[in-house]
Amino acid sequence: MDKKLIIMAGGASSRMKGSIETSELTPETKKIASSAHKSLIPLGSKQKPLLFHLIQNAVNAGFREVYLITSPENEAFRECVGLAAKNNHFAGALVHYAIQYLPKGRNKPLGTADAVQQAMEQHPELKNESFTICNGDNLYSVHAFALLLAPRDTPHSLISYNRSSLNYSSARMSSFAIIDISEEGLLENIIEKPDPETLKNYEDTSDYIGVSMNIFSFKGALLFPYLKNCPIHLERNEKELPEAVRMMIKESKNRTRCFKVSEHLPDLTSAEDLKNFSNL
Repeated sequence: MDKKLIIMAGGASSRMKGSIETSELTPETKKIASSAHKSLIPLGSKQKPLLFHLIQNAVNAGFREVYLITSPENEAFRECVGLAAKNNHFAGALVHYAIQYLPKGRNKPLGTADAVQQAMEQHPELKNESFTICNGDNLYSVHAFALLLAPRDTPHSLISYNRSSLNYSSARMSSFAIIDISEEGLLENIIEKPDPETLKNYEDTSDYIGVSMNIFSFKGALLFPYLKNCPIHLERNEKELPEAVRMMIKESKNRTRCFKVSEHLPDLTSAEDLKNFSNL
């Protein structure tokens, strides 16, 4: 596998900023959290941002290059990671920027599928290689990253997290996508925000419920057409990466290997989540 990682860090951190004032954080931390992207907030005793720890875990798993997707207003990222457009040395990796520009007539980004498409257009080498994609606000483990670099018998793969191993509230868990996995361990479907009845059916028929936490490995040439042709979600008004994946697996079965992982995945969504990173 090619040792390239795309990190999606272009979100507005709106839920983080909206929860700061009601949190129990110190005034100093509140000030930082209200002005910085959540992946850049200093954490733990070493006061390194989540982005540093995330890339460090990826490097320890074997990744060497990182493509960091940000918005055009990315001065804070450049101050933290490096000023050059490409080949910044950060946390043991070479980091290149990919900018998600707003389409004409829109006042917000077009979604995660569009973000990855723009990254591949700005860095054409990604169209000809395999790469891993993950969120910028989750601290994926070295083990999870290493699984996606291991040799496999399919062009694509993803990490399937055991729902019972994720230490989140029931309310937050209800919004997570469920993974439908075949007996051979291949991806059958991704079910976004399953309704209670669907979730109950999975609980009744399986001791293992797989959850997608948006960490995938793809062969770029096979994924790119589905990013371009991904429809805009009617309610969220965005092109979403899971929908592009669903389109791809519908047309090409038996091409995405699911690696099962039973471990908690630290997440940085709201201000209260900051205290969960105190051990870094």
